[in-house]
Amino acid sequence: MELLQTTIEKFKNTIRLTDEEKLSATHEALSKIDINSKIFIDTYPRAASINNIYPGTKNGEDWDDWTVGFWTGMLWLSYELTRKPQYRKVAEFQMRAYKYRIENKIHVNHHDLGFLFSLSAVAQHTVTGSEVAKEVGIKAADHLIGRFKEKGEFIQAWGDLNDPNAYRLIIDCNMNVPLLFWATEVTGNPIYREIATKHINTAAKVVLREDSSTHHTYYFDPATGNPLKGVTAQGFSDDSAWARGQAWGVYGFPLAYSYTKDPKFITLYKKVTNYFLNKLPQDNVCYWDLVFSDGSNQERDTSAAAIAVCGILEMDQYLEDSDPDKAIYMNAAHAIMKSLIEKYTTKDLDHSNGLLTQAVYSKPHNSGINECNIWGDYYFLEALVRINKKNWKKYW
Repeated sequence: MELLQTTIEKFKNTIRLTDEEKLSATHEALSKIDINSKIFIDTYPRAASINNIYPGTKNGEDWDDWTVGFWTGMLWLSYELTRKPQYRKVAEFQMRAYKYRIENKIHVNHHDLGFLFSLSAVAQHTVTGSEVAKEVGIKAADHLIGRFKEKGEFIQAWGDLNDPNAYRLIIDCNMNVPLLFWATEVTGNPIYREIATKHINTAAKVVLREDSSTHHTYYFDPATGNPLKGVTAQGFSDDSAWARGQAWGVYGFPLAYSYTKDPKFITLYKKVTNYFLNKLPQDNVCYWDLVFSDGSNQERDTSAAAIAVCGILEMDQYLEDSDPDKAIYMNAAHAIMKSLIEKYTTKDLDHSNGLLTQAVYSKPHNSGINECNIWGDYYFLEALVRINKKNWKKYW
């Protein structure tokens, strides 16, 4: 899909956060994280808030805590922004729980090892050079490649590996395979990279529809590995474009390009990003499914917006300056951030311990609707770090 002329006109003029906007948004975010760092030490914010307040959970307490890594990642981002030791101290303390969890295989029967361990173990190793964190990350990568299916060449998303009804991938795994690319970088063992490349190539073949919207999940025939059908577990319908899933594509394909330098991932990035931007409502913060727009009376998903911004900022460094879409993408990223900062932060909600309001965990499951959610907060902060620190080294 190409950018619509209306999208080009909307984002053709230079849009950038002002220094005041960057400073104010960063200060406000850190003020909340500072309070949370004194509370969530051996507990973690749950995936979604209740009345804009996160309750706590233990690392590995139940299936829902595939999200605890986002809090540890926020601590590392905060440390890199400020160099305040309190953030590093809590994040390093939490490594014990991640180490225990992967060594004892507690609630890791899924592909979300990247969300858990890229933002904890890889982040800690990247920032501090910790050998303990490195070993924890490698153990997580070892577990993740155990979910690889030769027939179909993909990493199974959820469920028992012997269950033929669970023989599928989901687009979210675009954000989990970077853990494998990293594992090859630090160990020299090519197996991690080989599996990551096979998975992302398979995902690229099946998750994109002809119009450049994305399937959430895709099933394969367990006997042959042949692709069967794309459906949704989170979107409005099997034929619609779940906003967060589309955003995983906007960010995931640039990450794949960063490791493989395969130009097809630039092409894929452009397709999913053009679709995402073409579907934005007037204020540039998407609804929870891209089938909806202004007047639909549906909820936004600020977390999808923040994810997409990070993807655009990641790919910006790889696009040629002569690329006519490069400036459009960057202007769009800043326009989305401006809208998030102006209208969707918790700055006027003193009681809230989150950063962004109006996120959606799962509308079909009536879970975490119009609340803060922890990955939305993480990606909002990562976007601020990327904008403030041009040389930031990603955790993915």
